[in-house]
Amino acid sequence: MLLNFEKHFYLYTMANTKRVPIKEWLEDDRPREKMRHKGPAALSDAELIAILLGSGTKEESAVDIARKILQMSNNNLREISRISCDNLTSINGIGPVRAVTLMAVFELYRRFLTCESRDLPKIQSSAYAAGIIGPMLRDLTHEECWVMYLNRANKLISKERLSIGGISATVVDVKIVIKNALDKLASSIILVHNHPSGNLNPGENDKQQTRLLKEAASLFDISLLDHLIIAGDGYYSFADDGIM
Repeated sequence: MLLNFEKHFYLYTMANTKRVPIKEWLEDDRPREKMRHKGPAALSDAELIAILLGSGTKEESAVDIARKILQMSNNNLREISRISCDNLTSINGIGPVRAVTLMAVFELYRRFLTCESRDLPKIQSSAYAAGIIGPMLRDLTHEECWVMYLNRANKLISKERLSIGGISATVVDVKIVIKNALDKLASSIILVHNHPSGNLNPGENDKQQTRLLKEAASLFDISLLDHLIIAGDGYYSFADDGIM
């Protein structure tokens, strides 16, 4: 009987409890005020996302909606960047504008991680090259192919996306790579693509494209220094494995 009473009391309380808007919370509990007074590090992931959302709905606060986004991504911020716009908008309170805002934030973060300083970075190893471009590719759900263009001192002139593929393949247009390298007066290049599957091992197509690009580049006195495969937090280097 007691358990049954507790159950009915809980249901009655939930049905008659009015949601308290964030603006009526204690000042230190409001995400924006909390950030101003204590700094961004003091906020939880949900509170930071709530600031991006701006407001909640009649039924839920922005923090409540942010928690639903985190639940959808298994409480992993990196997984949020993989959620499609359609899946985000399936959450009550997330419309197309808010979904696009969240996607834009994660894209800006990717670009920030690979932003080049005014001094051209010198590529001294495969690990260094992967550290520069890896953050752009490791969380994508589709394949992309990029090329890093270097000068004679192995300093990075620029990096450019060459193509976007599906979930299992991209196409390397050798002519475009060589033309871009000549236009930039590059002395060497590094080919980079990702494997959304997480498999670091190169396929036969990867090996064939590497051979074709290396042979074509050599005709113009351009060296193909490496071909990197980015998969999750790891990478595979053709050069390090001795199969260039």
